[in-house]
Amino acid sequence: QVQLVESGGGLVQAGRSLRLSCAASGTIFSTNAMGWYRQAPGKQRESIAVITSGGSTNYADSVKGRFTISRDNAKNTVYLQMNSLKPEDTAVYYCNADIRTVTGQRSFWGQGTQVTVSS
Repeated sequence: QVQLVESGGGLVQAGRSLRLSCAASGTIFSTNAMGWYRQAPGKQRESIAVITSGGSTNYADSVKGRFTISRDNAKNTVYLQMNSLKPEDTAVYYCNADIRTVTGQRSFWGQGTQVTVSS
């Protein structure tokens, strides 16, 4: 059974930084694309950053230049460094990973971590 466990969320003032981590555990043959999504109250979940197994990245316009996604393939872990946080970044943040397991390849989600940015 594969699990994604997130950490690093919390309450922070506008302009400050937070770093989220998401570690995949279980029987993992390979991990392909990994990414971060967020869902604010009353809004749909949106993709904000994606990183391929080769390290190529893509960001939503709303976070470009402020957030940085990275990964440690040896640890099956993806990170999200969030700088210059704004109140509109307040949301539940979820990690996602495309993982090949004993039963084949599928997408896995973390449980979510709350990020609250005060003005």
